[in-house]
Amino acid sequence: MPINILMPALSPTMTEGTLARWLVNEGDTVNSGDVLAEIETDKATMEVEAVDEGTIAKILVPGGTEGVAVNHTIAILLEEDEDESALENVSTESEAPAAQAESKKEEAKPAEPTTEETSSSKSSPAKSSSAKSSSAAPAPVSASGERIFASPLARRMASQEDLDLSALKGSGPHGRIVKADILSALEQGIGKAGAPAATSAVAPAKAAPVASGPNARELADMLGMQYELEPLSSMRRVIANRLSESKQTVPHFYLTVDCEMDKLLAFRKELNASGDVKISVNDFVIRAAALALKKVPAANASFSDEGILSYKNADISVAVATPSGLITPIIKAAQNKGLGVISEEMKDLAGRARDGKLKPEEYQGGTFSISNLGMFGIKDFSAIINPPQGCILAVGAGEQRPVVKDGALAIATVMTCTLSVDHRVVDGAVGAEYMAAFKALIQEPLSMLL
Repeated sequence: MPINILMPALSPTMTEGTLARWLVNEGDTVNSGDVLAEIETDKATMEVEAVDEGTIAKILVPGGTEGVAVNHTIAILLEEDEDESALENVSTESEAPAAQAESKKEEAKPAEPTTEETSSSKSSPAKSSSAKSSSAAPAPVSASGERIFASPLARRMASQEDLDLSALKGSGPHGRIVKADILSALEQGIGKAGAPAATSAVAPAKAAPVASGPNARELADMLGMQYELEPLSSMRRVIANRLSESKQTVPHFYLTVDCEMDKLLAFRKELNASGDVKISVNDFVIRAAALALKKVPAANASFSDEGILSYKNADISVAVATPSGLITPIIKAAQNKGLGVISEEMKDLAGRARDGKLKPEEYQGGTFSISNLGMFGIKDFSAIINPPQGCILAVGAGEQRPVVKDGALAIATVMTCTLSVDHRVVDGAVGAEYMAAFKALIQEPLSMLL
């Protein structure tokens, strides 16, 4: 029985991705474990491995295709004793032909994955059910009875926005309507009752104009300004959406402390002179942040509609700059790790983050974030909370400043740190207690070894 190779779900929240490129061709024989293709999510590039042995009979989604929905059939594999005649009765769509219309209530319900789709997305990424058993919720049809091909996510979005899918043109494989088409339709004001139908494939996405006037691109065009337009990457688009949502929905407040670093810098110099592992100031900051969460566990929490989630481990997300944008690899259970272990893990994670080689579980699910711009000479700043986390610590540069000690003026190396706090989950007194604990650890670094 021919086997459908489905678009894998590379993380629990993934609904679609980019099929970057195929590493096999039609007619190639593959064995279990062979790498078939590269899939790009908003954060990383992952490899899809074959589970079954056989021959790649047909590639349905070409390399470079964006917005491919999870569980969409991307290729068909023939087993050893099969030939191309086995493809005659195989659907090349990931969705079964539209079933007879049920009640209007059922038609209005958002499409949900079938049991087989759910199980296949949780198992090995390249293996699927047999072609004859691959199915999904009934696809919509136009007024003329013609089937409309649209991804489950596009159908849900269209239902929520009251869009007529028959009025849209799809830019996905075989003219399939995908998320980008829905966003474009909303931008252009098409697809709603009385609105003009789309006449071409999805237009390049652009930011919606604000009420006060044209957006940057429109203004530049109006004034004849010269510029180069770099399309938004999936990663940059997700960052923009998440941070906008954070500032609009999370009630931020900020707490700032100045930490004297002279003892820490002297201790670091001794460690690096005597050991094989080179410890950075950032490694001390990670260790101190985790130990402070152990001392003040109320700060290691997240808000949800069901209640406050209090985490047992300090999983520290550390912001790393990449060519595509920021990504936050995680030092898990950092409160239980020494400076040497933290240093080695951070070097490995940061390097793979810049190469786009992190696994989803290595950058998803942290409990507390750190953003350190001190190495760029930034004195102090306030960071935007990374939902659903409750806090993020912004770390500035250590610099020599005048301080008062025992009533006399002196010089000390001082680092300014600002905690951005979600007031729904962490109160001011808890945030202040946390910052006091963090400062004490930074100023007495030997206490981090206890």
